Amino acid sequence: MTDETRSVAKKYFDLPLADISKLLASKLHEERVVAVMILAKRLNKADLSGKKEIYDFYFENISGINNWDLVDSSAPIIVGGYLYLSGETREVLYKLVKSNNLWKKRIAMMATFYFIKERDFSDALKIAEILVNDSHDLIHKAVGWMLREVGNRDIGTEEKFLEKYYKQMPRTMLRYAIEKFPEEKRQKCLKGKI
Repeated sequence: MTDETRSVAKKYFDLPLADISKLLASKLHEERVVAVMILAKRLNKADLSGKKEIYDFYFENISGINNWDLVDSSAPIIVGGYLYLSGETREVLYKLVKSNNLWKKRIAMMATFYFIKERDFSDALKIAEILVNDSHDLIHKAVGWMLREVGNRDIGTEEKFLEKYYKQMPRTMLRYAIEKFPEEKRQKCLKGKI
C-alpha cells in the first residue's frame, strides 16, 4: 500500500458503494486495493448499522478480495472487527475456511487477528487447527502468523497448540509461528524438540 494509494482512498472516502463495487471488480489490482482501503476506513468510523452495511457489502463482493494483501488489509478490520463488535455468530468463518477458495480460507484466518488483539484466541486456534494440513503456502504463512500473534499475547497458549500440531505442520507454518522465539528455543522447535 503506497502513500499514493492511501491518498486516493482518503480523497474518495465517500465514494458510493456502487462505485466501490466496480473497483472491486476491476482487473487492476491497485483499484481493488483502493476499494478495500476505503471500506476499512469507513468501517472504523461507522456506527454499528454502518459497520453491518460494509460487512454485508464485503461479502457481496468477496470475489474481488483475491490477493493476500487485499485479504490481510481488510479481513481483520471488516470481518473480524464487525463480528467482534456486533457479537454476531462467527459461523461465517467456519463456512469460509471449508471453502475450496484460497482467499476465503485466508479471510477466515486473518479475520481472527481482530479477536487475537482482544485476547480472544478460541476461533483463531480452531481455524488454525482446521488449516494445519492445508497445502497452500499462503495459508501456511497466514496460520503461522496468527499463531505468532497469539503467542505475542499468551506464549503458553501458542506453545500448547504447537506441542499438539508441530509434527504435522508444514515447515513454513511452523517457521512463521516461532519466528519471534528466542534462537535456542526456535532451533529446538525446528528439530522437533518441543
